[in-house]
Amino acid sequence: MENPKVQEILEKQLLSVAKAVEDKLDDEITAIDRLDIDDLEVLRERRLQQMKKMAEKRNRWISLGHGDYTEIPVEKEFFSVVKASDRVVCHFYRENWPCKVMDKHMSILAKRHIETRFVKINAEKSPFLAEKLKIQVLPTLALIKNAKVDDYVVGFDELGGTDEFSTEELEERLAKAQVIFFEGESSVKTSAQTRSVRQSTNPDSSDSE
Repeated sequence: MENPKVQEILEKQLLSVAKAVEDKLDDEITAIDRLDIDDLEVLRERRLQQMKKMAEKRNRWISLGHGDYTEIPVEKEFFSVVKASDRVVCHFYRENWPCKVMDKHMSILAKRHIETRFVKINAEKSPFLAEKLKIQVLPTLALIKNAKVDDYVVGFDELGGTDEFSTEELEERLAKAQVIFFEGESSVKTSAQTRSVRQSTNPDSSDSE
């Protein structure tokens, strides 16, 4: 049988803890109640301004072609595209299977990351750019920030060395380069010793120019 005095002490401690929690909640409620109309209006106005700025930014992105994966038809338009947007992912491609695989993932990411412009350009029809940017393997993604090429994704080597990589793997690679906004942790495994595309009997599936 428990000591009555010990039981009494425990009950008092529980009551003391309960009262402390209740007092804290009362203080928080009182603090909210003390916010006058002017304070609430300032908070409301600040939030409205934030929402307005984000809406304006999204509208500007959409007007520049963000949200869609589009092709740059001629070489000279490349420069105006990369100058117009802060972040651009440009796929240098040719008509082959590996580039079609990259197209699929780029199309998905363009819709998922409206903050970045996703485009492609035919490397074989853009000799000046291909030479200037040293594009030798296709597909190659040029990761462009503030009108400057900051990084490259060359072939599929950084995506597991296979054309069966997931959109999320490419997404994480782009996030690592900070060319898209992404909350997930980068966990893409690279393999420098594997081929960039799966071996194919189709001669047009080569990943080099």
